[in-house]
Amino acid sequence: MKVLVTADIHFNHPRSRPLAVEQIAQINAMQFDVLLVVGDVAAADDGTLDECLGSFTFAGPKLFVAGNHELWTRGNDSHDLFARVLPQRVAAAGWHWLEGHPFRHGSVAFVGSIGWYDYSFATDQLEIPRRFYEAKVSPGAAARLEEYAHLVTGVTDVQPRHLEIVARWNDGRHVKLHRSDELFLQQRLDELAQSLDQVRDAAQVIAAVHHVPHRELLPPRRGGSWDFAWAYLGSDRIGEALLKHRNVSHIVCGHSHFGHQHRINGVQLINIGSGYRQKQVVMLEVA
Repeated sequence: MKVLVTADIHFNHPRSRPLAVEQIAQINAMQFDVLLVVGDVAAADDGTLDECLGSFTFAGPKLFVAGNHELWTRGNDSHDLFARVLPQRVAAAGWHWLEGHPFRHGSVAFVGSIGWYDYSFATDQLEIPRRFYEAKVSPGAAARLEEYAHLVTGVTDVQPRHLEIVARWNDGRHVKLHRSDELFLQQRLDELAQSLDQVRDAAQVIAAVHHVPHRELLPPRRGGSWDFAWAYLGSDRIGEALLKHRNVSHIVCGHSHFGHQHRINGVQLINIGSGYRQKQVVMLEVA
């Protein structure tokens, strides 16, 4: 069985869209058995997501995992978008919503999760206080933005070198979960455990998670402002939960736009490596 996997199509991004259209045309011309897309197809507030999903002409099983960009909204409730609205729209486009709904194709099962982050990938050497990660603004950015001035005013734990780090993580502006990042991740892990239990009799399980599930798949460090973003790339807890199940043979992810492969105890770990400026696919040959 051939499983075609891609991620981070970013169909609504002006710089990414021409490459995405070209990639979809190439995929439509390929031969495979299952299509798996692992998040960040498009933000969900307009019809771009539906347009993108409808552009795939593959007639076989099409499996969808949401990414953080699907939760970006101009409204006030990303969680309702994630739990109720998106599954309906994905199904209407002819795709299988994989989160909480495992899929079987012969002896192979598929499970999926958006994953999320708990700041455990934060760069220790930066020594940035946790409140900045929770607010999704670095100290240097907070000092320049009036709405975040309280994070740096009258405190003793912000050093001059911290103020040189100027970065924001845009989930802070566009994602409204009405719960902490840690709680949302725990809820996803609980649901993922239920999915894995449902397919414990499968010969093999392919797990698709948008956020990075193992630090071995993280990109190289590039310096202060870039390294601040590591906190939002994923969590080792995702990988630990998956590796508890002996029939998991492959774990695929996206999100970081950095392609890399690694193996742990015989399990193949793959970060697809798609991004705004390049598109990648991986073909899994599953016996």
